[in-house]
Amino acid sequence: MDKIATTSFCERMARLTLRLHQGILRAALALGVLVAATGSQADTANISRFVGYYEGDAEVTQLNGQTELRSMDVWIKETKDGFFVEWHTAVSRAEGRQKKKTYKIDFQASERPGVFAAAMTTNVFGHTVQMNPMKGEPYVWARIIGETLTVFSLYVAENGDYLMQQYDRTLVENGLRLNFSLHRNGMPSHSVQTYLKRNL
Repeated sequence: MDKIATTSFCERMARLTLRLHQGILRAALALGVLVAATGSQADTANISRFVGYYEGDAEVTQLNGQTELRSMDVWIKETKDGFFVEWHTAVSRAEGRQKKKTYKIDFQASERPGVFAAAMTTNVFGHTVQMNPMKGEPYVWARIIGETLTVFSLYVAENGDYLMQQYDRTLVENGLRLNFSLHRNGMPSHSVQTYLKRNL
């Protein structure tokens, strides 16, 4: 009789322990989801400060000594999954020719606070993913530190050289201060600084 009672008690304790562990696991999972959601919301709140349309001009001196006038604008907007940055550059050369470039990149929150992954292509499962720099495609990401939104773009040339573009857009009164730099193999190659006025 004592043996049966002891066995029954042990079984009840085992079931109780199992339920306790399951409850702890469910609570931990719920907390993880809450933390992730809170982090994503915080990142979205950070980007909301930069939302708007900005434009301005800059005089750029090339390595050959020639000067170019560049008209620039950037549009930053929140999306369902994050935000996008779209910018345009129009280059006016001395001989009167004009060259225009347009870029648009969607960003999504990553597992790291304040760091955003670019969603630039779609895989076979329909999910947006990064491009492959080993195929000559740019690898792009963004971050927010304080009042500055930075977009990085890494290229790997066919000979193995790497080029890093960095766009620092810092909130200032009535607009953004843009600092652009281009490095090849870690050495500075090109830079542009200008003010972009908020127009929206």
